[in-house]
Amino acid sequence: MSLRKIMPAAFGAVLLVGGSLVATAATMSNTVTVGGQPMFASKNIVENAVNSADHTTLVAAVKAAGLVDTLEGKGPFTVFAPTNAAFAALPAGTVDTLLKPENKPMLTKVLTYHVVPGRLDFAALQKLVMAGKGEATLTTVAGEKLSVMMNGPHNIVVEDAKGNIAHITTYDVTQSNGVIQVIDKVLLPG
Repeated sequence: MSLRKIMPAAFGAVLLVGGSLVATAATMSNTVTVGGQPMFASKNIVENAVNSADHTTLVAAVKAAGLVDTLEGKGPFTVFAPTNAAFAALPAGTVDTLLKPENKPMLTKVLTYHVVPGRLDFAALQKLVMAGKGEATLTTVAGEKLSVMMNGPHNIVVEDAKGNIAHITTYDVTQSNGVIQVIDKVLLPG
């Protein structure tokens, strides 16, 4: 992923992440754009996530699992938020099966595996990885472990219990009750 700040004369400063516009100079200090919508630091995790076109599956799953009140709570939480494309990459029928009322405990386990107590922005994650000599272990709200590692000087990856690697594609989406790190894969507990 490349992170560049460019300054075209007619538009002021523009922040590009992986070739995608995420913020202009007018919005960089307060908001980041995710799924085509600004994410406001004054709103909580759910209030922002419902506006992201890239997270409709995640929002539906959070509602089906009954986790809205939790993720609207005080926190702070760090949420590794898979995109719709990440959910679509699961084997056919997986999401539909997880969303069935009888599978609520399994869905809840998968979703809470994406949540870590505390506000872990890029700098905090990087510090943990450096202190762990290249890898840090995080304990999720589900009580299981995730590993985070550096993948180059400005990129962090997350490894789940099954050895799957998710890349953080958008960092540090600040919320009133935590931070969202957008990821490209669904993390699976052991």
